[in-house]
Amino acid sequence: MEQTLVERGGKLSPGRRFVEECLVKGTEAHLEYDVTITDSLTSSRRKPRNPARNMLKVVDLSRSPRDHYWHESPPLPGDAPIPGADVRREAASRFHRSPVPPLLTTRAWVQVPDRLWEDPETFQSFIDYRLIVRLCTAENVTILQGEGGLLNMPELGRMTDRGPFASTLLRACDEVEQMGGTADGLIINPADFYRYMGEGTLMDDLERNGVFIVRTRLVEPGTAVIGDFGHGVQLFDAGRSVIRFAEPPPGTFAEDGIALMAEIYERVVVNLPTNLFIVGL
Repeated sequence: MEQTLVERGGKLSPGRRFVEECLVKGTEAHLEYDVTITDSLTSSRRKPRNPARNMLKVVDLSRSPRDHYWHESPPLPGDAPIPGADVRREAASRFHRSPVPPLLTTRAWVQVPDRLWEDPETFQSFIDYRLIVRLCTAENVTILQGEGGLLNMPELGRMTDRGPFASTLLRACDEVEQMGGTADGLIINPADFYRYMGEGTLMDDLERNGVFIVRTRLVEPGTAVIGDFGHGVQLFDAGRSVIRFAEPPPGTFAEDGIALMAEIYERVVVNLPTNLFIVGL
């Protein structure tokens, strides 16, 4: 198993840095990071389970600032015919320039067991592998289900008919290539992933064909997102994070206690909506 609590690029893990801050300031500790901490740790799992973030091209706006992004849309009824667009469909697409949308706050909470901070090694592990893991789950909500999440984008294609193919997933892969792209990513519920594993080789076939698979509960069973993530989707990221002790909203936990909060700031945008599909399985 890989060593996970190692320095990345000479920097301490988020948990270690917060522990050192806590040793000085106690429960007044409030630490800002110049990185997005969901991307700061490697996995300790022998069987990796990738978050949705790992599917996307991340644009760190703190290091690569920009005000706008480009994207395409299908032709409108009445547009003049474009020679060759019957084969090269993308030739008829419209081009757009839009402002980078406001970034969304992704937040996670944990309740700290009494006096856990008195054991620095255990407290570090709790932050790195409980608080930040919960933040990764919250990030999946932002990317998939939240305001501006992929599942709430009406411009993405919907597909329920598998056509001449054995699966809607394969039909969607073909549709992406007919648009000039390559389906390189799939987001699927674990129940469907393991059902396909039990029924045949589709998941293995897709992975062997270069499709990166993310398993997450946040896509409903019977639904998946598949398409050209490498060229067609970006995650705009503030490149900063916060961990601090704070008062959680009512109902966050079953009982009162000291709580830690972590925040990151990001938003997903789609450059090529014609190359991404929400499919019924």
